[in-house]
Amino acid sequence: MIDFLHKKLGDFWFYSLMIFCAMRAADALNMFVGLWLVPKYVPQDELGAVLPLTTFATAIAIPAYVFAMTFMKELNTLATKKEFGKMKSLMRGVFVGMGLFLFLSILIAKLTMPLFMERMRLVEGSLGFLIIASAFLGCTSPVYTNALQGLKKFKAISLINIIGAPIRLLTMLVAMPFRAISGYFIGQSSVPAFQIFASIFFLRKELSVKAEPYWTKPVFKSFSRLFAGMGLYIIIPMLTGLVEWTILRQRLPSVESGAFYMVTRFSDITGFVSGALLLTLFPFTSELAENGKSTKSLVIKSSLVMLILGFASAILFWIFGEALLGFFPNGEDFAPYYWAIPWMAGITTLGSIQAFYTNTEVSAGRFGFLWWYAPFFAFWSILLLVITGYGYFKNIMPEPVFEFLKTHNITSLKALLSFQTVRILITQAIITASIIRQK
Repeated sequence: MIDFLHKKLGDFWFYSLMIFCAMRAADALNMFVGLWLVPKYVPQDELGAVLPLTTFATAIAIPAYVFAMTFMKELNTLATKKEFGKMKSLMRGVFVGMGLFLFLSILIAKLTMPLFMERMRLVEGSLGFLIIASAFLGCTSPVYTNALQGLKKFKAISLINIIGAPIRLLTMLVAMPFRAISGYFIGQSSVPAFQIFASIFFLRKELSVKAEPYWTKPVFKSFSRLFAGMGLYIIIPMLTGLVEWTILRQRLPSVESGAFYMVTRFSDITGFVSGALLLTLFPFTSELAENGKSTKSLVIKSSLVMLILGFASAILFWIFGEALLGFFPNGEDFAPYYWAIPWMAGITTLGSIQAFYTNTEVSAGRFGFLWWYAPFFAFWSILLLVITGYGYFKNIMPEPVFEFLKTHNITSLKALLSFQTVRILITQAIITASIIRQK
């Protein structure tokens, strides 16, 4: 039966389905964590800080994350060619580099964390160390899981996803009753730590070969250029996300920022399919590009599947969202914000489609989209900070603009979701035009 299904669907859709099933089994536990465990233990006035802190954890390790992602395509290429000796040398070099970037991340955290914690209305304590650990492990684990991805070891990836979720749940169940947010980040750290060790186990055959020379002057030069391109691709949108999440916590009342956390736990369900497709898409589009073939068809088909499922989930959330929120801890406080679930589901759907395009371009070694992508996100971050912090610019901003912002509730949840919608629609229009023009 499985072989028949594999033959009928083909490699890409069969492996996407397999990864999807594995990830959804894991997500059942992750949903319990996000929708029940976190709101149960995290005080309501701190709940809105969870998402910005998670984004900040990644942001302080941005150099390490970019470094790891730089080697994603090369790992895929070497794995596809079965050049395991070179792959072993590459991974050794990456491991050493990650140690240097850990030191850099600690310095960044030392300088920025106290100010950020003040904005989050939290006391740092041991939380700072746990955030750094979570960030570093989260940035290191893709080096190993990408090797499995390149070798198309999707069964191993599925198993890692299924086992990782219970480990995260058990860790949080033990740690969160003592200090909720610290316990949350201990749980967040446990998953990438497990992924690293499990990936090494599944790669033991490929990594048992003798290391072959890999690091040469031309290789360093090539990766320096790739690092710069990958840096722009990852850093600027990530900082935009950090700005948006921080504003949502800092500018909104605690109940609204907490409601946004609960809303996104549901709307993220829309992205469950995209996670499986993205994981499978990269090695396939990379292989197509290596062979000089078009990647357009896979991107369009994946986008259509995502669009249909996203639209269907938005309708269901509009009908049942209020009742669903009422089932969970403090749900009666958040139920009036049910309207934001289908709204965020739409934003998540379009964001996933955009990720299909950008990840495919990166997998093909095409970074031309950065000429508009990076400046747009940088401009948007600055604009958002100026608009929502208009009070700081009273003597600089034109008086009519200042009065307009003052008389409108520009920092309400609806207003901030409207900003996200404008951003996602502009980028979607540009990306759609780019896909249509591709041969």
